[in-house]
Amino acid sequence: MGTFRQELELASSPAGPFETVEALVDTGPTYTSIASPLLDRMGVLPIDTETFVMADGTRIERPVGEVVARLDGRTRTTMVIFGDEGSPPLLGAITLEAFSLAADSRNKRLIRAPGYLTAGRLTPHDP
Repeated sequence: MGTFRQELELASSPAGPFETVEALVDTGPTYTSIASPLLDRMGVLPIDTETFVMADGTRIERPVGEVVARLDGRTRTTMVIFGDEGSPPLLGAITLEAFSLAADSRNKRLIRAPGYLTAGRLTPHDP
């Protein structure tokens, strides 16, 4: 898949202030990754540590936290990895799914995509 860049606004709370980053869109990684110094400056705190598998098979542990993300005027809460200092912002699959977006690599843009529910049909009376 080809990659491209997308502006993404981030904040530690819905009230802001928001910081704009130009993130690389890549559906391979699960989480969005933002350099730790930016998250620290925004006041985002780690809530856990997760293990990640790198492209070469190496396993690494990184802190993760929650941020408020804004794309095209819509706002969602999403998980982020505290990336290494100097690492480029990376927009991962969980954030894309939270916004019901998919990558259109050919045209280098994000497009709306329907979400998937359970295999069964839900009715208004289902819990």
